[in-house]
Amino acid sequence: MSIAARHYDTVVSPIITEKTTIVSENNQVVFEVPLSASKPEIKEAVEQLFKVSVSAVNTLRVKGKTKRFRGRPGRRNDVKKAIVTLKDGDSIDIATGL
Repeated sequence: MSIAARHYDTVVSPIITEKTTIVSENNQVVFEVPLSASKPEIKEAVEQLFKVSVSAVNTLRVKGKTKRFRGRPGRRNDVKKAIVTLKDGDSIDIATGL
């Protein structure tokens, strides 16, 4: 697997919600990442894919909720989020994509 392909596997997708829009004012971007991804891997992938400098990476795991699907109990998947803080002057435009 090439290095670029590994970076694309590390950053699954951006998360766009009201809360992530608010933190974007602090030069932060939120991505969904695999549960096995580490902070150094996430930092390297974001720097290589978007050509920016990353100052910090914070991660959190969101446990899947138990929901009903067609009357039967089911469970959503666990998700890992990465809040990436960029250095001053750098920015990522999520709307344009890669």
